[in-house]
Amino acid sequence: MPCLRATMLSLFNPWVILTLSCAFLGFGFQSYLLGEQNEQKRQQLEIARLNAQARETEQRMGEVAQTYAQTLRKANNVAKVKEDKLRTDITSGERKLFIPVQNACPVSASADSPASGGNTETRAELDSGIAQSLVDLTSRGDQAIRNLNACIDQYNQMRNFK
Repeated sequence: MPCLRATMLSLFNPWVILTLSCAFLGFGFQSYLLGEQNEQKRQQLEIARLNAQARETEQRMGEVAQTYAQTLRKANNVAKVKEDKLRTDITSGERKLFIPVQNACPVSASADSPASGGNTETRAELDSGIAQSLVDLTSRGDQAIRNLNACIDQYNQMRNFK
């Protein structure tokens, strides 16, 4: 029986090889699982960091948008006051709108007549309804321009956020 024990303790015994292989495979699998868990934790921390950064950027962008909205609202209120004053002045007759017209029948001036130093352009006064329509048209155009400029300014500032 001493011969049998010598073969059992031999390194080339299939049971010893199988045991060592299982131990190495178990250790490798354990290391793989531990590394995978560490990678998942690292990724979760990175995602949490990026989410916090995105929330901060979003909050700053919201503040910028709110600031531009307030600025635009103030500019619109100032323009509305000026528009209302202009409308009131046109309605009351305090302000009149004129347009230049071409003179259909030219008047010949004699050589004896004195040269006038004033404006010689022929003008026609607009009806108050037409004047109100022109004020409405220009105020809507000005409103669109203010909105566009605010949008462009806000875009330019927000595209620099990272």
